[in-house]
Amino acid sequence: MMSKARAVRVARQVLLLVFDALATILAVRAALWLRFDGNVPPPYLDSLPRVLPLLVGTRIACNAAAGLHRWSFRLAGFHDALRMSFASLGGSSLFLLLWWGVGPLSLPRTVVVLEFFHSTMLFGIARFGPRLAFQWLRLAQGWTAAEKTLIIGDGSSAELLARDLARRPDGRLRVVGLVSDNSEVQGAWRGGLRVLGTVADLPALIRRHEVKTVLLAEWCRSPERIRRIVETCGECRVGFKIVPAPLDESKRHSWNVLDDVSPEDLLPRDSVAFDEAVLRPLVEGRRALVTGAGGSIGSELCRQLARFGVEQLVMVDVNENELYLGARRLSSQFPQVQLRTEVADIREAGPVRRLGERYRPQDVFHAAAHKHVPLMEISPDEAVKNNVFGTLHAAQMAHGCGAERFVLISTDKAVKPSSVMGATKRVAELVVRHIGRSSPTRMTAVRFGNVLGSAGSVLPIFKEQIARGGPVTVTDPECTRYFMTISEAVGLTLIAGLGGYGDLCVLDMGQPIRIADLARYMITLSGRAGDVSIAYMGLRPGEKLSEEVLTEEEEHSQVVRNRIRVAHSPPPPADFEAWLAVLRRLAEAAARAALLSVLGALVPTYRSTRNVVDVHRLALPAADRAAARGSNGARLTNPAAAAPLGGA
Repeated sequence: MMSKARAVRVARQVLLLVFDALATILAVRAALWLRFDGNVPPPYLDSLPRVLPLLVGTRIACNAAAGLHRWSFRLAGFHDALRMSFASLGGSSLFLLLWWGVGPLSLPRTVVVLEFFHSTMLFGIARFGPRLAFQWLRLAQGWTAAEKTLIIGDGSSAELLARDLARRPDGRLRVVGLVSDNSEVQGAWRGGLRVLGTVADLPALIRRHEVKTVLLAEWCRSPERIRRIVETCGECRVGFKIVPAPLDESKRHSWNVLDDVSPEDLLPRDSVAFDEAVLRPLVEGRRALVTGAGGSIGSELCRQLARFGVEQLVMVDVNENELYLGARRLSSQFPQVQLRTEVADIREAGPVRRLGERYRPQDVFHAAAHKHVPLMEISPDEAVKNNVFGTLHAAQMAHGCGAERFVLISTDKAVKPSSVMGATKRVAELVVRHIGRSSPTRMTAVRFGNVLGSAGSVLPIFKEQIARGGPVTVTDPECTRYFMTISEAVGLTLIAGLGGYGDLCVLDMGQPIRIADLARYMITLSGRAGDVSIAYMGLRPGEKLSEEVLTEEEEHSQVVRNRIRVAHSPPPPADFEAWLAVLRRLAEAAARAALLSVLGALVPTYRSTRNVVDVHRLALPAADRAAARGSNGARLTNPAAAAPLGGA
């Protein structure tokens, strides 16, 4: 039994063909009337009963063959109009062939030509008329309420986006024209829309046409150009949306794929493209362990490792909630990966060592760390335990279980550090390099700056402050930072850490961006320009105006591939183990002032913002050196054979 929907569809198709038959009859009579100025000779009228069945039959046959009865009134476009025209031409041609075949018919040839045009016009009215009427009614009802919109672009993307907006049932946006920097198309028409000017003309065009929204309908590789457009829209207080990525042609023209501009689009550098053929051989079929797997960097590491075919992935974190949620997401996305989760505190050597013995990972990624600068200024002992000795335990585990590669996630704050966090990460780099000198495990520290969208990023704070009306708090108007997206940083980390380039790799972050500019962009993108202010609070403890990625000693670095440099840094001091022993003892005793002085001794470029004990007064006496060696057994020439420094 035919369903109701199918019955309605069949009925509509039959009605269209019936209309085509009636339209053909009407077109013939109109053609005769025009040909003879309303006085049709009787012989031609008498011949119609013989002519009409043949002509109507050919018309219906060609229209049905072209599928004109299966018509989409809402989505029909230029190609459908061409299809209809060819069907009409085919009907007239078939009629003439049959006319000559069955013998002469009493009908002038000019009538056949006029009938073709009349029939085609009536077919078009029946098929495009409902759509035009619907659009006219919709626009008449909401014309004044619709937001006037400009589209930047002059190609197929802009044209098809305009068509998509015109089809939207809500009619919320009304496109008034196009904007293009192509001088050859100025004043031209594209898909019924005129190119009104260039991007430089945006302010005048926005005022003249009372525009409320600007849409960028082409994927733009230039962050500078996007920033210029965003700043213009912010000054004019209009909304702005953008194509978020280079999509395929079938998906890039819809309003649904346009998105708000993200801060990633505004970074003063080109985005980083990764070739899967480069990353997959480094990861596929291997066993990997990631510490800090519940954090922003650690979770992205796990995602990319799973994506590129790791066989077994061990996720380690002390935060069981984030670990559980991250593991659930990965298991649903990559069910083929052998996923293991372990709750462990990297500050304890025993549990970390046992993880290595249990899973025997080939690659160990150490992302766990305390990264909050002001908080670590308050608790330097916790920063030392986690960042220094957590790294030591993870590196010892990698060496002890025979891992092939160990990768430490470091930070640009380790360069000439002014904070406890930066100083401890610098010592962590020294730990990795110290163990790597005598271990068959290839150990690498990868250093990069801030990542956008991480848990500790300024973006969530800015969004929250903007949502409640401001002010947006910035430390200093001249404060700058290096930024990179999480996916880019992790992808480059995998290449740098697993590629065997050296023991200290530095990622090229491009040019630094002012935090105040980032705050202004965020306010503009939220549509609150002029409503939300920026308040400057001054640098917090441990912070500095600008970061660096290399020290003076590391300036002679070597570029090994796109955006990856290998730095040649001074080795750890000869008595590094003894200093670590004292550092552990002071951390366990929470001797915070003394800790800062020892960090200053290990990292000569460290300049604390706090008053601490003079480092020279805390230089290790011979007795302390002997005690440190005696309490810890063998030196770190063979970490697997010795108890962890300071005792487990």
